[in-house]
Amino acid sequence: MPVTDFLERNAQLYRHEVALVELNPEEPETRRMSWKEFDLVQSPRREGYRREITWGVFDEKANRFANMLLGRGVKKGDKVAILMYNCLEWLPIYFGILKAGAIAVPFNFRYDADEILYCAELAEVDVIVFGTPFIGRIEQHAERLSKGRLLIHVGDGCPLFAESYHELVADCSSERPDVTITDDDFGAIYFSSGTTGFPKAILHKHLSLTQAAEMEQKHHGQGRNDVFLCIPPLYHTGAKFHWMGSLVAGSRAVLLKGAKPATILSAVSDERCTIVWLLVPWAQDILDALDRGDLKLADYHLAQWRLMHIGAQPVPPSLIKHWLEYFPHHQYDTNYGLSESTGPGCVHLGVENVAKVGAIGVPGYRWQAKIVDENGQEVAPGEIGELCVKGPGVMTCYFNNPEATAETLREGWLFTGDMARQDPDGFYFLVDRKKDVIVSGGENLYPVEIENFIRRNEKVKDVAVIGLPDRRLGEKAAAIVEIKEGMVATKEELEDFCLELPRYKRPKEIIFADIPRNATGKIEKPRLRAQYGADRLVEKENEG
Repeated sequence: MPVTDFLERNAQLYRHEVALVELNPEEPETRRMSWKEFDLVQSPRREGYRREITWGVFDEKANRFANMLLGRGVKKGDKVAILMYNCLEWLPIYFGILKAGAIAVPFNFRYDADEILYCAELAEVDVIVFGTPFIGRIEQHAERLSKGRLLIHVGDGCPLFAESYHELVADCSSERPDVTITDDDFGAIYFSSGTTGFPKAILHKHLSLTQAAEMEQKHHGQGRNDVFLCIPPLYHTGAKFHWMGSLVAGSRAVLLKGAKPATILSAVSDERCTIVWLLVPWAQDILDALDRGDLKLADYHLAQWRLMHIGAQPVPPSLIKHWLEYFPHHQYDTNYGLSESTGPGCVHLGVENVAKVGAIGVPGYRWQAKIVDENGQEVAPGEIGELCVKGPGVMTCYFNNPEATAETLREGWLFTGDMARQDPDGFYFLVDRKKDVIVSGGENLYPVEIENFIRRNEKVKDVAVIGLPDRRLGEKAAAIVEIKEGMVATKEELEDFCLELPRYKRPKEIIFADIPRNATGKIEKPRLRAQYGADRLVEKENEG
């Protein structure tokens, strides 16, 4: 069954219960708006930092948007892009697209104007729904983007090249549209991260979306009384499909704008959140603030917080060990996945396996996994190879890219590009990205292993290990290290710390700098390689 059925069920059973809350602590609060006062159709001006809608209003807004699309000639299988920050409008628009039988195409809100145009043309988008902060970017290519496409603006001050969302849906029916959706219909296109160039378009059927929703609820046991705190962007599969556990359970979720430690703890406290999905930098920031005494747990109501889980990037075991010192009653889980596998959970640790922290876990609900060599043959237990997964959430293809599809999908198996190993208990450990492996003097170095070791140093906030050109070794391991606020460290100090590593794994260069991460928390290693590789070329030219 499609995920839209869960929304319609919730609207029937829990019509007047709150489904979504939007919090924006950076906007001064004057008063709080209840769902009875709030009507997306009328485009209200925000008078406070908190808004909420019920399941009934959520479903009605989705129906209005679906009926508007159908009335404007959008057909089953047409593609509708969303370019917006997290807000109460986001999910009703997403579900309206699905209810119309169209394909939802979330855009990364960090895309520049050229990337927006590229993705719109690659995915053959028919409609673009965008928020006020993106007017300038859309305007740069408005002439090309508007050719054969409907441009819809959400917010105040609609530009001349677009139509107003609020005006378009004002008179549309709030009844369910007469469109039949099956698991085999196409439901969404997501984009790869694009860290090595322009992104690829990842096509999924409705089956993938339902699988992700049911799996999330299965893994984390969301019940009617749970409250999920969502901080990462909804365009990302991780945020959206973790939220869909709340959809399946019919429970409340909070969309938080802002990721400062005090902001997160205040939201958990004020909204009585029970489940929080964090990225590594945010969890580390909370720990650092607690260590410094900037935050005190006694100032917040946190007794109800039962689960903290992390995904989107490798999780240092030292971080979780430190976390449990402050939050010993917390369940913990880590979730591994890709947009090609409909986001997180194709491999997951499981809350019952905290003793295995460091592993990404075992195959998730309805998934299979294996590790293969360069010839596609399974390796012996304990050996390193490429992780492959198979299950009902695997993408259909890279849209309009058969060559990349054939390389990544083989006999139903998704070749992830991640190097991993399996221990005797069947748990998978992520070693590194295949493309990030450093070959130094004939030895394979896996940066994640070195990063995890360096993070054990109490002065280190973050670290990224990359390969830089070396005339003798071919490549050498360089560690870019970010030191915690208020602390000082020297290269010699870290070099001495790394003496515990085997000689060939020790970084040959240490660079103190901030670590760039993208919106989903992944370290932007291509950017670091480009920056510091270019720096070395300049140094050589100057020496010459």
